Amino acid sequence: MDWSTVLLGSVAGLLISVATAPVGVSGAVFLLPVQVSVLGVPSPAVTPTNLLFNVVAGPGALLRYWRARRLGGPLTRLLIAGTVPGVILGALIRVFAVPGPRVFRLLVAALLLPLGLWLGLRTVRQKRSREPRPPAPRATRILALAVGVVGGIYGIGGGSLLGPVLVGRGTPVATVAPAALAATFVTSIVGAATYALLSLTATGDVAPDWLLGLSCGAGGLLGGYLGAHLQSRLPETALRVLLAALATGVGTLYAVQILG
Repeated sequence: MDWSTVLLGSVAGLLISVATAPVGVSGAVFLLPVQVSVLGVPSPAVTPTNLLFNVVAGPGALLRYWRARRLGGPLTRLLIAGTVPGVILGALIRVFAVPGPRVFRLLVAALLLPLGLWLGLRTVRQKRSREPRPPAPRATRILALAVGVVGGIYGIGGGSLLGPVLVGRGTPVATVAPAALAATFVTSIVGAATYALLSLTATGDVAPDWLLGLSCGAGGLLGGYLGAHLQSRLPETALRVLLAALATGVGTLYAVQILG
């Protein structure tokens, strides 16, 4: 791998994280097609490489949220309790069952496209006097478990799936974002460690591309800090629209790839 590829990965991580950190998305779901189509990371090594990106990039946004005293709380604990066992199961499925990239694109398109449109419509029609009605703890934990499995299989952080659902159900973006990023960070550590252990026994490209994962993560580290800093300067409605646009954009991207 040459240094131009490393630089491209750093810039991609930086730009993606600036745009996604304000709404609790690590950016891995955007970075995945860049790694596969542009940077040439083989499968299934792209999954632990993306998890490595989350591990390196995560502390940037988390540090900013911690300084703003918005990190932690019951939602963070619920999400971590669900996503951690989910990512281990997902890693096992990825290595031994090996779902193809077409299945992943179909899954992401089917989930994110309607979620993004739904959140956007709810934001436009939302009444200011309406009280938030977040999902029950049990439902949140089950959702986090399912997202953890998907994250373990495909190396996405989970915020892109958790965010639209939780925000659409009434939880403020300012609450969802740090909790989703914290869960993504912890889950990615567990997932990357699981893949490292599986690489000792499994055949094929199971270990992450360390240089690329670290370079993308370095860009994401700075981008995440800047993005989290921007969140307090944006109104709730703008954050909801941004999250809806990101979800719809990713869903559309993968739908086009399937049809193409």
